[in-house]
Amino acid sequence: MKKSKIYKYFTILIVFILAVIGIVYSQLTNRHKAIVKTQVLHFTGLLDNDWIVTNGIQEYKMLSPTFLIDGIYKSMEGPKASRYIQLNQTEKLLWIKGFEVQAFDANTNAPLSNDYICHMNVDINDVKYYSHWQLDDRIGKQYPRLTSLSQGLERFDFPEGYGVPIIGNDFLFVTSQTLNQNIPDIFKKVKHKITIKYDASQNTIKPLMSKTVFIQLPFDKHDPFKGPLDPGSNQCIPVETKNHTYEDKNGNKLSGHWVIPTGITTYRSSITEQLQLADSARLHFSAPHVHPFATAIGIYDKTTGKTVFSCKVINYKDKIGLKEIQPFHSETGVWLYGNHDYELVLNVNNTSASEQDMMGSMFLFFYDRELEKKIASK
Repeated sequence: MKKSKIYKYFTILIVFILAVIGIVYSQLTNRHKAIVKTQVLHFTGLLDNDWIVTNGIQEYKMLSPTFLIDGIYKSMEGPKASRYIQLNQTEKLLWIKGFEVQAFDANTNAPLSNDYICHMNVDINDVKYYSHWQLDDRIGKQYPRLTSLSQGLERFDFPEGYGVPIIGNDFLFVTSQTLNQNIPDIFKKVKHKITIKYDASQNTIKPLMSKTVFIQLPFDKHDPFKGPLDPGSNQCIPVETKNHTYEDKNGNKLSGHWVIPTGITTYRSSITEQLQLADSARLHFSAPHVHPFATAIGIYDKTTGKTVFSCKVINYKDKIGLKEIQPFHSETGVWLYGNHDYELVLNVNNTSASEQDMMGSMFLFFYDRELEKKIASK
């Protein structure tokens, strides 16, 4: 076969492969397009793929790889990156005291607004974490996410005298994700600066245990996207059925990521099973996570008929986004009881002209009496 024909067939093959790739890529969701695009840009070196770490005495700081914002990215859709970290290389007990994430222009290093911050998640290895303290009965009971920061709550500190204990060389898994809900015509390179604050002293600090609760709404598993729904029902239309989809003990499908109509709506969901409270527990901090158009999220005690607490959510008035989420924060704490029933209650006001997506969750931090005894015994 002549070389000219070989080159011709090879060119046709390349064009065919590129066409197939283009067709497959065009059918991906915006979230999956961002994943593919970011991986290609980082792998080829077109975007900086390095994490820069600075570990101080009381702060662990990281500067993320570069993210390219080239269009609208709603919650959980934007470019992201992950890595494992260790606060130090020793087996010394440390106390995590707070977290912070900031957005910066990758070219100028100028600070940016929270318009470019979606999530900053911190996960633990629950097998190693609880095994170290001989608390094996806790392994696998909850999703091992320690906490999450998101737009509106980009930083927090635990109440004075409290912290999350961790051994210095235990691994944490950190993920940071970008956001852009307002500017469709954009080409901006962004970095996230992440700070984990910790105490390495031998001061007396009370341990906190993290529990995650979130709203789950039922949907029609046979026709999940059919609407409109009965306003009196508790059903929802899920954003999708692959992610954030759960099943109750009766086989009913539940969604933690759903569509909200325009106007004012309240969503309620039982969190009693998620709390897994065998006895009374004292809550000192709550880091809420919601999406734009939420106005408040809190815990309601169905047994007493009273609101335990409610966190106010402030939206921007001139654009889509969350200006501030006010966490629950208390040195004194508030008691929750194992024989009470609790609901997570979310208020929303969709002031836009179209349907939007919504989530409602909280990372609850309880005083951990059992862990305090384990630490004292070591």
